[in-house]
Amino acid sequence: MFVKKTSRPRTVTLPNGQILTMADLPPTTTRWVARRKEIVVRAVEHGLLSRDEAMRRYGLSDEEFDSWINAVKLHGPAALKVTATKRYRQG
Repeated sequence: MFVKKTSRPRTVTLPNGQILTMADLPPTTTRWVARRKEIVVRAVEHGLLSRDEAMRRYGLSDEEFDSWINAVKLHGPAALKVTATKRYRQG
């Protein structure tokens, strides 16, 4: 078996002890639920995936990805739920 050489880590360990790999990332044709959004945000935060690569891979805009990051930073993963958007919205 041949493994493609990259400069980024193949696995990252999250603060809660969970190990995240490229195989754990959601597929590119997926319905966005809070858990999948959180996985992408965590992968970028911990260097498993670059921001540009994540945006290109999933077809995200700067504003959309920034909103995910800010929601997680300010209110935690629960803020990524579509039903909670009004509750956590700025303004």
